[in-house]
Amino acid sequence: MDTKIQLIHSRVGIPQGRGKIERFYGSVTSQLLPHLPGHIPHGNRGAPATEPTLSLEQLDVIMEKFIVTEYNQRPHSETGEAPSHRWGASGFIPRAPARPEELDLLLLTAAATRKVQRDGIQFASTRYVSTVLAAYVGEEVTVRFNPRDIGEIRVYFNEEFLCRAIAPQLAADSVSIQELQAARSQRRRELKRQLQQRRSLADALPTDSRYTPPAPTQVEPPTIEELPPRHRLRLYANE
Repeated sequence: MDTKIQLIHSRVGIPQGRGKIERFYGSVTSQLLPHLPGHIPHGNRGAPATEPTLSLEQLDVIMEKFIVTEYNQRPHSETGEAPSHRWGASGFIPRAPARPEELDLLLLTAAATRKVQRDGIQFASTRYVSTVLAAYVGEEVTVRFNPRDIGEIRVYFNEEFLCRAIAPQLAADSVSIQELQAARSQRRRELKRQLQQRRSLADALPTDSRYTPPAPTQVEPPTIEELPPRHRLRLYANE
């Protein structure tokens, strides 16, 4: 694991060593973050200087641009070389996996278990399809996905890469799982609002009594005077 961390740090130009890593994050804190909306200056007690407007995706793009085009191209104070030039001159060739799909086991840490249906895989209330899945109907598979873009998923069977499955309605765009959940929540709220409006409209309509059955007639019980006389039972012949 330490070797992987060192490789990542070298790739993005982060010097190795705890103090050097802290200096890199210090550069980000002092040179990048103060120029972004929503930055909280030191001593402001949590109050941002400007309105926060960036999404996670926008922040990711800005961070990548800062590292690749600015930090990696600027001469380092200790080495005197730009990190990108130092990396290229080192001659180090990282060991790559035999198949690119094996990187998904490291990079796509979000995973879930699903059963393959006849119409594909149902995940996050979305249907994912692939021709490969037709031979695995009824089997339990592992789904790995990128929460920032769920237009497609990676499917593994018995810990072996099986295929990529796509969601036809999402494949053309980059849609995060948060955006998908937010859209569905908004749709549910809209349907609930429409249902409430229709109920209110139905309650406001006048009552139609044309087909209401008539109320049963109330019959008053007869009084004692109206009761017919009762014959006295004879018990003995001489009475």
